Amino acid sequence: MEYRTLGNSGAVVSSYALGTMTFGAEAAEDASHTILDCYVAAGGNFIDTADVYSAGASEEIIGRWLARRPDARETVVLATKGRFPMGAAPNDVGTSRRHLSRALDDSLRRLGVEQIDLYQLHAWDPITPLEETLRFLHDSVCSGKIAYYGFSNFLGWQLTKAVHMARAHGWNTPVSLQPQYNLLVRDIEFEVVPAALDAGMGLLPWSPLGGGWLSGKYRRDVPPAGATRLGENPTRGMEAWQGRNDNPRTWEVIGAVEGIAAARGASAAQVALAWLAARPAVTSVILGARTIEQLTDNLAAARLELTDAETRRLTDASRPDAGVYPYGPGAREQRSRKIEGGR
Repeated sequence: MEYRTLGNSGAVVSSYALGTMTFGAEAAEDASHTILDCYVAAGGNFIDTADVYSAGASEEIIGRWLARRPDARETVVLATKGRFPMGAAPNDVGTSRRHLSRALDDSLRRLGVEQIDLYQLHAWDPITPLEETLRFLHDSVCSGKIAYYGFSNFLGWQLTKAVHMARAHGWNTPVSLQPQYNLLVRDIEFEVVPAALDAGMGLLPWSPLGGGWLSGKYRRDVPPAGATRLGENPTRGMEAWQGRNDNPRTWEVIGAVEGIAAARGASAAQVALAWLAARPAVTSVILGARTIEQLTDNLAAARLELTDAETRRLTDASRPDAGVYPYGPGAREQRSRKIEGGR
């Protein structure tokens, strides 16, 4: 397992993090604890959760695991999030000081820890003044309740505004951003990736396998069935599945992934993960395994190093449509040089 600094901080995390959204929902507690044990045994040290995952059950499951594994608490970097509703009252949502102070204390209690290593805003709040939110996060660092903070699902301008506002006030600045990012979803490269690079923030991509598409489990024009999330529960997003199935780019990307996988004796998931882990600004890729078998296969991506030719093949096949101004062909070429070079 490779280790990297968490954005512009001195904390060190593994290049693959363990996402725990399935804990308490698709994975029972015993299975979740087994997944955690397997992940740590493989050298992983970065666990990501959120208060809304299974209405707090994910944090509680991790908390009970940490209670029986005090050795793990010494090595694990623990991340969680707050922002979304945890109740029905008007102040049970958002990034106000009132809501976040309660959300943070509740997360600390459920996790059974005195400090959360990385506390993340789960999304932008258009109502709460940004100064209020950033001051709360700064105060929480100073009080020792959190070590660092970051964002999730922010746009480029939102990220940049927050960074410069924090700097202007002399407050602690964010170290990371958690966006959706994979070979099928690369639009963040237009604005978000450059903003993160400019701020020195690390990216923590979620949905690195595009909801399972990049694992090779879906076939063209064949509706999902069997042991897949859509196969087990088609109401989760069959319309979105149809749109992706009908897009020729989807199958061009999957074809490139599976071609490289076959040539390298690797799984499609390992190829897609290895490409993403090597992208500019990416600190740690969040794995969302439901089973030990999935986790073991995904973690093997840490040993896969793609060649320059393989990387170019995947990058070219998955290049997002820049559309019209200001993301037209000329601007795209200039921006691509900067992104590929990490500058």
